[in-house]
Amino acid sequence: MLLRNKIFIVAACALVCLAAGTASGLTTITEIKTWYVSIQKPSWNPPNWIFGPVWSTLYVLMGIALGLVIIQPKGNRRMAITLFAIQFVLNMAWSFIFFKMHNITLALAEIAAMWVMILATIVTFSKINKTAAWLLVPYISWVSFASLLTFTIWRLN
Repeated sequence: MLLRNKIFIVAACALVCLAAGTASGLTTITEIKTWYVSIQKPSWNPPNWIFGPVWSTLYVLMGIALGLVIIQPKGNRRMAITLFAIQFVLNMAWSFIFFKMHNITLALAEIAAMWVMILATIVTFSKINKTAAWLLVPYISWVSFASLLTFTIWRLN
C-alpha cells in the first residue's frame, strides 16, 4: 500500500471518529444547559467547557489508532476492528442514555461495559500495532475518570 493511501486512511478514520463524536456531543447540548445543571454533582466535577476539547482530542486519537490498525498487512484486524466498533457504539450510546434518557443507573452499567470493551480493544490493537494501542491509553484513562464521575453522580442523585 502506498504511503499516501495509508495517510489518507488514517486521516479519514480520525475525521470519521471526530465527526461522529461531535454529532453525539451536539445532541446533548440542550440537556447540559437544562437537566445536567439541575442534578447533584461532586465538587470535583470538571467545568462543562472542558469536555468538548477533551473528547475532540480523544476522538482524533481513536481514529488515528483505528487507521493504524486498518493499514497493517498482518494480525487479526477483523477482531480488532470489531472490538473498536463495539466500544465506539457504546461510547455514542452513553451520551444518549445519560443525557437524553436521564438514566444514570443504565449509564453507569453501560460505561462499565464500554471500559471493558476499550481494554479489550487496546489489548487486541497491541498485537497488531503498539502505537495504536498506546493512542487509546488517554481514552481509557478519561473513561475511567468518567466512570468514577458517573458513579458519584449516581450516588448523589
